[in-house]
Amino acid sequence: MMMNTSWLYETLLLFYAFGLIAYIISFISSNWKVKRFSFSLFIVVWGIQTASLIYEIVMTKSFPFINLYEGIYFYAWLLLTFTLVMNRIYQVHFIGLFTNIFTFFMMALSIILNVTQQSAGRSSRLMHEILMAHITLSILSYAFFTISFLLATMYLIQYYLLKSKKGLKAMWRFINLKKLDTYSYYGVVAGVPLLLIGLILGVVWAYFSGERFYWFDLKTIGSFILLFIYTLYLILRHDTKFNRLSISIYSSATFLVLLVNFFLFSTLSNFHF
Repeated sequence: MMMNTSWLYETLLLFYAFGLIAYIISFISSNWKVKRFSFSLFIVVWGIQTASLIYEIVMTKSFPFINLYEGIYFYAWLLLTFTLVMNRIYQVHFIGLFTNIFTFFMMALSIILNVTQQSAGRSSRLMHEILMAHITLSILSYAFFTISFLLATMYLIQYYLLKSKKGLKAMWRFINLKKLDTYSYYGVVAGVPLLLIGLILGVVWAYFSGERFYWFDLKTIGSFILLFIYTLYLILRHDTKFNRLSISIYSSATFLVLLVNFFLFSTLSNFHF
């Protein structure tokens, strides 16, 4: 049986979550400093995982494959090792991105299975912490999307004023169009990984908390649609066929989906508030 130091594995999951958020941001924005930071966290996680596996092998004199938790934990370690090695040899970005997302999901599963086997009290506390993390990250992502929407709206207003040559005396209140577009883009760059991690934790919580989970729940569907359309925004933002004006219109329209998902779908959901 693996070490029953639950706080260590919870810290491990937290480090991996921060590393994954930083990695996704670096993947979108091609920021090498952020990428180095994310892989520094991944290396810390890998080091802790490796130490715990070696400890288990030395203490039990066997490989840690006795139960489902240990098997998933070792599987997550192998995936993370693969990611680190591949990043060192080849710059295969998409494989690294999807592997890291899946590894985070598997690690969350293994840690919850481990804590659940230890005691009901620890399991209940961990479920509460995961639920709070799910809610916090989701709301944070909504906040960044809201800021992005406001900046995109400011872009459209200022573009209209410049085009029509009206209200020029009030133009000093707005920053220039390029900065408005850039800052709006950064809002989505920050919001997408937060929403992704929040959704992963939400799915994990729903499966292990004892609550009935509905894939066809309106709030669940709405959240994944929201993630998809903001991811599509990032793809279109890097496509030279689309100018800043069309992207700002898309961003403003996308915010309506967020409002529908947050206010309407929440009231029609089977298990959300």
